[in-house]
Amino acid sequence: MLKCSTSLWSADLANLAESIRRVDPYSERFHLDVADGHYVPEMLFFPDLVKSIRKHTEKPFEVHLMATEPLTWIEPFAAAGSNGIIFCFDSLKDPAQAFQKAKAAGQFVGVSLMIHEPISLLEPYWPLLDMVTIVSTQMGIKGATMDPSIPGKIGEAKAAIARSGCPIEIQLDGGIRRNTVPLMAEAGADWIVPGSLMFGEDPQAMRTWLGQLG
Repeated sequence: MLKCSTSLWSADLANLAESIRRVDPYSERFHLDVADGHYVPEMLFFPDLVKSIRKHTEKPFEVHLMATEPLTWIEPFAAAGSNGIIFCFDSLKDPAQAFQKAKAAGQFVGVSLMIHEPISLLEPYWPLLDMVTIVSTQMGIKGATMDPSIPGKIGEAKAAIARSGCPIEIQLDGGIRRNTVPLMAEAGADWIVPGSLMFGEDPQAMRTWLGQLG
């Protein structure tokens, strides 16, 4: 069954604690988009906020750094209670350095690729990664539809990871809808990042539906 890293961007931002408690039983971890207002126009989540909500769940937090200077944020978010860091590949001058720095801070490491970025970019870095996050919509746009190229890209990632021999999981972020999730599951995704699918529906019913996808 697909695992859920629930996106808190779609939570009730005025009542995050209650939103977390509502979906906690149906989430394997929580996904926090960090936007600095430069890499993408939005401004979302920051270390003190992460620290303040950490006490409301024991589930892991993964921080998706949509920022122009991602290395400066590794230690502040680790200290605030994050468990994993997802980097945007095109924000990194030296990907290996970033991945190693996050590992040294006790984080699991992921990297996100935008629609136009090929899986082949990650060939030198598979041994340093725990996860690849395929962004299936334009970065930073909430509510967009999955690009039709995404199932094929999942298949490419799955094949490349198999060749590498590394235990890397594939996660899908963006365009998580009732009509797209079955395509993602069939293509070989391990994780999805549900937002409105989790908070806009009954979360227990949604997880039951995921289990029916096989």
